[in-house]
Amino acid sequence: MIQIEEIPIEKISNFWKMHYEYLIQDEIISDDEDKKYFQSDEYRSVIKEHMLRNIDKHHLAYFVEKTNRIGAVSYCIYQSEDGKCFILDYWMFPQFRGKGTGHKCFEALENHTKKDGALYYEINCDGRQDRMRFWKSIGFVQNGIDEFGVELLIKR
Repeated sequence: MIQIEEIPIEKISNFWKMHYEYLIQDEIISDDEDKKYFQSDEYRSVIKEHMLRNIDKHHLAYFVEKTNRIGAVSYCIYQSEDGKCFILDYWMFPQFRGKGTGHKCFEALENHTKKDGALYYEINCDGRQDRMRFWKSIGFVQNGIDEFGVELLIKR
C-alpha cells in the first residue's frame, strides 16, 4: 500500500535536490534560463510562501511503499475556489517506474487529497506521448492549454 509522506518546510532541502534532478533527467527543463530559475531562491521562496498559507496551501510529499520513498508530488488544492487539485510535479523515482507504480501512487494521492477537499485534478502535460498516455490511462482528458502553451489535462 502506498502512503503519502508530507514534507514539512523545515525538511525540503533534500526535496529540492531530487526535484532538480527529476526536471533535468525527465527533460522537463533543458535551457540554462530554466535551470537557473528552478534552482533560484525566487522560485523556492514562492513555493515556501505557498506552503505557509492557511488556505490553498501548497504541498510537497513523497510516495512511500513499505519504508521506501518511491516518488514525489507537488500540488495545491484550491479550497477557496472550486476544489481543484492542481498537480505541479508528479514523478516516480527511476528505479520504481513501471509495473503500475504511477497508477497506484495516483490512487493514493486521490485518497489523500479528497480528505482536504479535492474535487477534481488538473495538470499541465508537455505532450510527450509517454506522459500523455500515462495521464489518459488514469482518466485525464484534454482541457485546453496553459499560459505557456502547454496542454492542460483534467480528471473529474
